[in-house]
Amino acid sequence: MSYSLNSTLLLTILLAIGLFFFLRASSKDRTTIVEISSSQQPVKVLNGLCEWLNLRGWKQTGGDFEQKILIFKGQVVSSKFLAIFLGILGGFGSCSLGLVIIQIYPELSWWPILLGLIGGPLSGIVYFKKSAREEKFELRLINKNENDSTLMRLRAHRDELISLENELGEKLQLKSDGSLFKTPI
Repeated sequence: MSYSLNSTLLLTILLAIGLFFFLRASSKDRTTIVEISSSQQPVKVLNGLCEWLNLRGWKQTGGDFEQKILIFKGQVVSSKFLAIFLGILGGFGSCSLGLVIIQIYPELSWWPILLGLIGGPLSGIVYFKKSAREEKFELRLINKNENDSTLMRLRAHRDELISLENELGEKLQLKSDGSLFKTPI
C-alpha cells in the first residue's frame, strides 16, 4: 500500500471519528445548576420567570410548596436542516471511505461505494432521534422570608439559563456568579 493511500485512509477514518463525536455531542445532556439572586421581591421575580418560561413554550408540570420548587417541562425538537446536512456529510464521508477501500482492494469492484447509502441516512437518523428530547427546568426558592431580596437555584439546560440571564437580567435585576458565560477551555 502506498504512502498516499495510507494518509488518505487515515484522514477518512479521522473524518468518520469526528462525525461520530459530533453526533454524540449533539445529544449530550448539558443540564447545569446555577444560583441567581435579585434585589426584587420573590413574588415579582417568580411571576416574571413563569411568564417568560410560558412564552418560550415551557409548561408547568409540578412543584412542591413546602420545598419551594417549581418544575417546568419543554420539548426540544431536532433541526431538520441539520439532520439533512449531517446525512449529506455522512453520505459523502462513507463514499470517500468506499473509494479508499476500492483503491486498497481493487478486486471488490465498485461495491464499497455503496457505503454511502448506509452512512448518509444513518447519521441523519441518529442525529434526529437523539437530539429530540424532553427537557426540565427546575426552580427552587432558597431565601427564608418573602420580603427580602430573592435567592434561587435553577437547574436547566445551559443555553436556556444563558437566555434567561440575557433577556431577564436587567428587568428582574438578576445576578449570578457569571459561570454560564465562561468556557471550559
